[in-house]
Amino acid sequence: MASQLLLIGLFVASCSLALASDPSPLQDFCVADPNSQVLVNGVVCKDPKLVQANDFLFSGLQRMGDTSNAVGSNVTQVFVAQLPGLNTFGISMARIDFAPQGINPPHTHPRATEILVVISGSIEVGFVTSNPDNRLLTKVLEMGDVFVFPQGLIHFQRNVGHGYAVAIAGLSSQNPGAITIANAVFGSNPDINGDILAKAFQVDKNVQPPPAAYHRQPPPSAVHLHRPLFCSPVTQIRHPSHLVTTVATVSASDTVATAA
Repeated sequence: MASQLLLIGLFVASCSLALASDPSPLQDFCVADPNSQVLVNGVVCKDPKLVQANDFLFSGLQRMGDTSNAVGSNVTQVFVAQLPGLNTFGISMARIDFAPQGINPPHTHPRATEILVVISGSIEVGFVTSNPDNRLLTKVLEMGDVFVFPQGLIHFQRNVGHGYAVAIAGLSSQNPGAITIANAVFGSNPDINGDILAKAFQVDKNVQPPPAAYHRQPPPSAVHLHRPLFCSPVTQIRHPSHLVTTVATVSASDTVATAA
């Protein structure tokens, strides 16, 4: 009986590993049909007879993205939404442009591992391991260096050079998804209850930011570290130990680059 249970356990484990990525194609290609009303896990295939060469083409990755935003970076995505021919292939890519001192804020890709190569400039990269260690692994990359970010782990990039920087990222999903931590936690819709955030971040719930930091009236329960994502004027946050920590914020109306 024990051996049977072991075999069943191994079978289930092997099945879960086999299914833990984008579905494999069962034909030469399955070009995404964005106009289909059918809902599936992925994107419905276009009629192969209607497929054209342009379905496998994306143009524009040579152009620099607009980095004139709050975080100083821009991500040009080449996912299945931009390149329908990627459908079912389990790959995608992106170009990441950085202004001087620009960052790609801490984020995760729930469905993909990311491999990044620096095309120009110097970029500090890093990721944090899962609980309980939460270990930070970080490195400064130069042109030609390659770094990999494991699937689902929080990671970031920062331009530490004196000029603009460019990187190209490859991802192991046609639709890797991105969760920018600051946006998700402090910019959720509706807001996460302020009591939860105050306790999670160990800050005083009644901190009052400058009035101009808000473009809408926060709910009474909101932590006032809340809608300003990174802070522009300086806001003081009182820790329970009565130490004063200073953070800088950017209002939620500012453009934040899409993470890759």
